[in-house]
Amino acid sequence: MPHDQISFVRKHMLPEAPPPATETGAVKWLRENLFSSPANTLLTLVSIFVVFNIASASAPWFLNGVWDSPSIAACREILDGRVGGCFAVLSERWNQLLFGFKYPVELYWRPGLAFVLLFVAGAPVLFGKIFPRKMLFFTGLYPFIAYWLIWGGSIMVPIFALLGVVVGAVVYSRVVTISAGVAVIAGFVAALIFWIASGYISRPMADVMALQAVPSRDMGGFMINLMLGVVCVSLSLPLGILLALGRQSRMPIIKWICVVFIEFIRGVPLITLLFVANVVLAYFLPPNVTFDLILRVIIMITMFSSAYIAEVIRGGLAALPRGQYEAANSLGLDYAQSMQLIILPQALKISIPGIVNVAVGLFKDTTLVSVISMFDIVGMIRGPILASMEWKGVYWELFGFACILFFITCYGISQYSQWLERQLRTDHR
Repeated sequence: MPHDQISFVRKHMLPEAPPPATETGAVKWLRENLFSSPANTLLTLVSIFVVFNIASASAPWFLNGVWDSPSIAACREILDGRVGGCFAVLSERWNQLLFGFKYPVELYWRPGLAFVLLFVAGAPVLFGKIFPRKMLFFTGLYPFIAYWLIWGGSIMVPIFALLGVVVGAVVYSRVVTISAGVAVIAGFVAALIFWIASGYISRPMADVMALQAVPSRDMGGFMINLMLGVVCVSLSLPLGILLALGRQSRMPIIKWICVVFIEFIRGVPLITLLFVANVVLAYFLPPNVTFDLILRVIIMITMFSSAYIAEVIRGGLAALPRGQYEAANSLGLDYAQSMQLIILPQALKISIPGIVNVAVGLFKDTTLVSVISMFDIVGMIRGPILASMEWKGVYWELFGFACILFFITCYGISQYSQWLERQLRTDHR
């Protein structure tokens, strides 16, 4: 056979060749994300130009910043005509920005400890698969511990408040077999009666394990924003679920009460409700009866956010196919069981982005309390700090610091929601 007709068969494998330089590493990422087309290339170059100009213009303001100065006049003397921020106001007034100007300095450890314990209490709820369920016991105790730490007073006050919740839960568990709606009302009434009775019982125990009491008017700073955000979101979520279920109820009275409540609250600006909490609500109280302003604000903000969360959850309930309700009925589950085990878990999963959106908006809206003379972080900046002669005229540094605090908190909430959505994803995409 001629040699030119004999096929060559390689007996050894060729070594693996490295991938092209444009298909790996940073070059691949840049090509796919920034320079994938002429239009994207143009947008990337324009964006780089804009970012470079902003960074070059603002860099001297940060690099020449003054961190040690008793006043804005001294800052300007140190800068001597140069461009620079007067960040000394943050180092001088950080305690007022975080805790207000009346909260006792020697008691800063109490709200600080309550803030740390907040993460311990929230861990088993937010990351249930990581932390043991036994920690939920501390989660239930945390609201009463936090109240005692921040407001002070006798420990018997949060103890009786906790016992009232236990009494309401016991009554609810006994009546829920008759009707879920009647059980909720009966449990609330039982807890309310116990709290009213405990007010007279706890008076002789006012000195039992008592911390120094701090009135609400002495609280302020970012602590107020955190308190309102955490408490109102925690309360508005279960209330929003009840309102969403009540709006879909077949009982006309319950349905129309929920509809009127939701539509009225959603049609009124939050700032109007805050003015009602600050001024109008006092006219409905008996003479010589005081109602804590923070508690009034919590009630109004909770009502406002629960109406929006109710509509978000109602959208999640409407998104479920009818077959899920029929499957619950075919299993012989009653209304409470089907909602708890089948319907609500799926509806809440669908509603996560909307709920987080309401929570983020609510947390930012807590700054509106500054218009009713509550010295949150914005109220502290616009009031005592800028009104002082030492720091009159310092705006960018103070409001920038407030923006950073709110951004960190809201970004953390957003990232957690995205993580939770990935954990609950069942489509395997």
